[in-house]
Amino acid sequence: MEGLNTEILEEICSVEMPFGKYKGTILADLPINYLEWFQRQGMPKGKLGMQLSTIYEIKLNGLMDLLTPLRAKRPTAKVKKTVFKFGNEG
Repeated sequence: MEGLNTEILEEICSVEMPFGKYKGTILADLPINYLEWFQRQGMPKGKLGMQLSTIYEIKLNGLMDLLTPLRAKRPTAKVKKTVFKFGNEG
């Protein structure tokens, strides 16, 4: 990606959704149906709207491979482990 300003792409791979159903999800990991909903309803104003519009276009056009090198730089997110306890367990 030499010669290309990758700042917006780097942000998409590191910034979390600040509100809503997918609060805390990295923008690049948002499902396409959620992005389509924003596209129909209207993207938020400002930088977040630009970021969501960008990832929407990337996903819509099958260009997620553009983000692979940037995502590789990111430290791996910790996986939340869910433990279920049932009434008969101590």
